[in-house]
Amino acid sequence: MKFIGPHVSAAGGVENAPVAAHTLKATAFALFTKNQRQWNAPPLSKTNIELFRQRCLEYGYAPEQILPHDSYLINLGHPEQAGLEKSRAAFLDEMKRCEQLGLCLLNFHPGSSLKQISDEECLSRIAESINRVLAETAGVCAVIENTAGQGSNLGYSFEQLANIIDQVTDKSRVGICLDTCHAFTAGYDLSSEAGFSETFEHFEQVVGFRYLKGMHLNDSKKGLGEHVDRHESIGLGTLGKEPFQRIMRDSRFDGIPLILETPDETRWAGEIELLKQWQ
Repeated sequence: MKFIGPHVSAAGGVENAPVAAHTLKATAFALFTKNQRQWNAPPLSKTNIELFRQRCLEYGYAPEQILPHDSYLINLGHPEQAGLEKSRAAFLDEMKRCEQLGLCLLNFHPGSSLKQISDEECLSRIAESINRVLAETAGVCAVIENTAGQGSNLGYSFEQLANIIDQVTDKSRVGICLDTCHAFTAGYDLSSEAGFSETFEHFEQVVGFRYLKGMHLNDSKKGLGEHVDRHESIGLGTLGKEPFQRIMRDSRFDGIPLILETPDETRWAGEIELLKQWQ
């Protein structure tokens, strides 16, 4: 079974996110549990937590159908110690918020070398950051999102993702979220049937589908291998409709949240319905 939905707003409180998703007839959703562009945020209140859990239960959203995203400010591979510790502390806070809400996944961008350290050292810092936070939390899986490889951002190749996983001690609590736009602009040709097959065969060989915990379904404004992260609505970009049709008909993508991060919110309900029709 496919779980489909957008990254909805949690304005006014996290408890509003499941309501927004239900309104769109979504069977999955993503959210920020705090303001994604600020380091600090007030703790979740007892009311926030109770209403969020109650509404998820009311509308039929199990933890496996919800893919929260952490702050864009966090860089778990930061080359400077002060920035690294600040990012690790913020990531720990995000994981604890997921614990409080009864969620089992936290999606995050792996990190950036800022061109100050080697890729290998940055990847090791990311893995060590994950290890430290997992040791202080329970029940939440750290879900690494592949990137487009823009600037000095790492995690754009399956080999880099596998490198991080290899260095994580508790492999039961680490996973991958594949973003279709990021993969395509990183050089994985999802647009053709042959390229789609080759990409996911390669993913299985290098990383393994056992680690796939979610996906971001985004078309792309940019072309293959351009290493630029610019999302487009489904079927309106350089990927076209076919890759998303293949995903919806492929059982390897069952049982995980398939999240729309497409730019036009007015199209979300239609995109959800379209994806459901392609199953």
